[in-house]
Amino acid sequence: MAYAIPRTLLILMQIYLVGGAVRDQLLGLEVKDRDWVVVGATPEQMRALGYRAVGKDFPVFLNPDNHEEYALARTERKSGHGYQGFTFHTDPSVTLEEDLLRRDITINAMVIDTDGQLIDPYHGQDDLKARVLRHLSPAFAEDPLRVLRVARFAARFHALGFKVAPETRMLMQQISASGELEHLSAERVWSEFERSLQCDFPVIFLSQLHVSNALERLLPEFTQLDWHSATYLIEQLNRQSPSSEQRFALLCQQAFHNAEQATLLEEFCRRIKTPKRYLQAASDLLKWHDTLANFAHISSRERWHLIKSLRLLRQPERITLLLPIILTLHPKTAKDLPSRFSQLLQRIEAVSASHWADQGIKGKALGDAMEQAYLHIAEHF
Repeated sequence: MAYAIPRTLLILMQIYLVGGAVRDQLLGLEVKDRDWVVVGATPEQMRALGYRAVGKDFPVFLNPDNHEEYALARTERKSGHGYQGFTFHTDPSVTLEEDLLRRDITINAMVIDTDGQLIDPYHGQDDLKARVLRHLSPAFAEDPLRVLRVARFAARFHALGFKVAPETRMLMQQISASGELEHLSAERVWSEFERSLQCDFPVIFLSQLHVSNALERLLPEFTQLDWHSATYLIEQLNRQSPSSEQRFALLCQQAFHNAEQATLLEEFCRRIKTPKRYLQAASDLLKWHDTLANFAHISSRERWHLIKSLRLLRQPERITLLLPIILTLHPKTAKDLPSRFSQLLQRIEAVSASHWADQGIKGKALGDAMEQAYLHIAEHF
């Protein structure tokens, strides 16, 4: 497929669709984002054509019409620790092949030119057909973030049969042993973890980190997962089209097990800087999944305590998020929970203070009367 590029730009330089867009197109997947590499251009030429630079030191520009990213062809040299410890060199003389060689894996190092022709100097299409995730060069080991990226690609493309090449896994283990992983920020670790949660197989992401000896350094809370059980439960949850928060909550329940570990869960979420909604989902599940699984057999006061604790009259979405996970964990005892909760909350929501206010009851007496009404509903439901 050919792509239209402004004629003035074509006169000055060569532009190629690159990376994930090419890979996903060849796999027959939806292409959501398009990135471009520009060969033979200078930053001054890009700015003269109306392209806006992104940052001061990184040679990436935004197309003024569609805001897609155009990166100048570049080489890089390791100059420090971590994924930011690189010095970039951009120059019109940098070739396409030199630029592609600095990328992570072969299936991400293919381009399509403006005539729609595939250019594949490092045999990414062969690895695509063989379903192999393979590094491009020994320089792969210089960037610790690539351990997380390969693990995420393994999770994303697991259903298509992709495997990590043995020699690539060895380099991932080498990175883990080098101490470079310690230079990754919590935000970067969480970003890759969260992206794995958006696919059906986040357990593969964690297991790939495990076999690469990276899990104990980055996410040690998950090292004791029962991989078979976690995989089975995630597969069951996937039947209900879960959100990332629901997959995260289930994995955390498998790692932390019960409410007694709630403090450890909170410390973990603070350490890797998860958004509050993820902590809320995981914490709710850890604290309440046993109570919810036995909802039919607990007292009315316990039911009302759960409803108040989860603030379900104002935040019914909290139980909506939990119920698919409870059904996954307790498929037999919890099968009627969705319909029961729907009816229970409707009846509780129908309780109106005006009924007692019209009788002149107010203040603490009004609160006590409403509490008794709620308990009556919970007891006889």
